[in-house]
Amino acid sequence: MRKTAVVTGASSGIGAATARRLAAEGFNVVLAARRRDRLDELAKEIAGEVPGAAKIVPVTLDVTSQESVDALVAAVGGCQVLVNNAGGAVGLDSVADADLDDWRTMYETNVLGLVRVTKALLPKLVESGAGHVVNITSLAGHVAYEGGAGYNAAKFGAYAVNEVMRLELVAEPVRITEVAPGLVKTEEFSLVRFKGDEAKAEKPYEGVPEPLVAEDVADCVAWAVTRPPHVNIDRIDVQPRVQAAPHKLHREG
Repeated sequence: MRKTAVVTGASSGIGAATARRLAAEGFNVVLAARRRDRLDELAKEIAGEVPGAAKIVPVTLDVTSQESVDALVAAVGGCQVLVNNAGGAVGLDSVADADLDDWRTMYETNVLGLVRVTKALLPKLVESGAGHVVNITSLAGHVAYEGGAGYNAAKFGAYAVNEVMRLELVAEPVRITEVAPGLVKTEEFSLVRFKGDEAKAEKPYEGVPEPLVAEDVADCVAWAVTRPPHVNIDRIDVQPRVQAAPHKLHREG
């Protein structure tokens, strides 16, 4: 019997790469994100890329809306894996110049969105007898850096939720894993952070010979969820070889 994985933020970047990889691993995959047109296209691509692909179901999801999350739950039958990937960064302001609307947006998606979706799907994960929640956080959730306070605060919050879940669910048949990436170059993360300013969006990657790509993070997720059910991978920190901390990168030239 195929297992079913729900991936939030599946319309691009790490979410889309994770959905592709889990389908290749034989999972049924529920693609969940706001942009339904992208989900429909991704579903078609996966069906063409993976011979004999499992069931791929696009579901429109806004993690900041309880109504939307309830509709997701109604659309999902059994569920063994939940990948909480929806989130992201907005801005790079100092605390003194903080845009509190940006902070609120980051907290709503990275923390409350994660909790809202997890809470809603947890009964299905427990009922499966071998559930697994994978929370995509960031090294920014473990090491602070200048200009990162809003994103740091949100991802530190996601890390805290992950740790508490491990404690609270230790007697349940549900594994909890955190995947904390460093610098990952995707088509949208930095562009969203800098509100469409392409020059600013490219700045973090300047001189970095080989940043991570979305598939590197998807590989970590796939490895964690395919371990035997009694094995819990608590946390995977993954970053480019040339990165030693969120604020410490070797740049060429």
